[in-house]
Amino acid sequence: MVDLKRIVIKLGSSVILKESGELNYECLKSLVREMAELQKMKQIIIVSSGAIGIGRTVLRIARPRNLSEKQALASVGQARLIQVYENLFSEYGIKVGQVLLTREDLQDRYRYLNARNTLFKLLDYGVIPVINENDTVAVEEIKFGDNDTLSALIASKMDADLLIILSDVEGVYRDEQRPELGIFKEISEKNIAEIPVSTDASAFGAGGIATKIEAAKIMIASGIPMVLARGDHPHILLTLVEEFRTRRITGTWFISGRKLSGRKRWIAFSAEIKGSIVVDNGAAQALRKNKSLLPSGIKEVEGDFVSGDVVKVLDSSGQEIARGLVYYSSDELRKIAGKQTCEIESILGYRDYDEVIHSDNLALL
Repeated sequence: MVDLKRIVIKLGSSVILKESGELNYECLKSLVREMAELQKMKQIIIVSSGAIGIGRTVLRIARPRNLSEKQALASVGQARLIQVYENLFSEYGIKVGQVLLTREDLQDRYRYLNARNTLFKLLDYGVIPVINENDTVAVEEIKFGDNDTLSALIASKMDADLLIILSDVEGVYRDEQRPELGIFKEISEKNIAEIPVSTDASAFGAGGIATKIEAAKIMIASGIPMVLARGDHPHILLTLVEEFRTRRITGTWFISGRKLSGRKRWIAFSAEIKGSIVVDNGAAQALRKNKSLLPSGIKEVEGDFVSGDVVKVLDSSGQEIARGLVYYSSDELRKIAGKQTCEIESILGYRDYDEVIHSDNLALL
């Protein structure tokens, strides 16, 4: 059993805020007490929702109608939220550091590594990072859209041992229309695609069960376990950490599978996707056996990209099977698609690489 050294804890808006929109101070105070206890032996990273919801309450505004209104509310709410964390953790002599990110910060490899190094340094100082999406500057094209995805990307890039997502549900229900049937206790890579989900979000949050399932897929591919549980249960964090070592009976646990390297995790989940390559059945089978992609297996090229960009790899049915860093541009690939490697030089006038995507730069999904 892996020892829990580093834990990412995502607190949803439905945990931080009451139905009225007011800060759920008592619940947050209880969770901070547990995190302070855990921090004595472990490294804790918080991904916190709630900024826009708090901003709505402070300014007494109904649901924001457009992006600029959301950004203004986030500005007000984030200041209040980090102040609350500072005050609560100060009772235990713990300092917190605010980290606001956009998807761009993780798409660019240099910025990705810089953010990672900053978080590690905060942990070295004994500081608990409190992370949120930088809603004030993030336009739609660079938004994560929900903090479930953000928490999974943070857990993945920080090599966490566990991701805990606290929400207003007990776990993943077997049937959302019939909660009396109970929840799934464990979900693995084999059956996660069969889980029925809805996209309903809470009144103050952006995520529903669907976003949590997407987060779980990132975790499973990263080889990191994840648990979804109700955040207002007494001693919930300490209970989940204890159950990690023993019998897992609280919430829904997502069992991790293969573990991608840090570079492949960036390719799979963080890098900006610039296009797609459709491959034939033979190439798809070869890729699943960790082989490189050769031009002979390419059926179609979609989008415009250059050498070094990250693209999706689709099978003949349109299902995404991998993501990879290409050696050739989209224009070059359209010329050599379906051709043998030995023909590349006669077609292009040069042959810099035998492969279109080397297996070292390919992340299977």
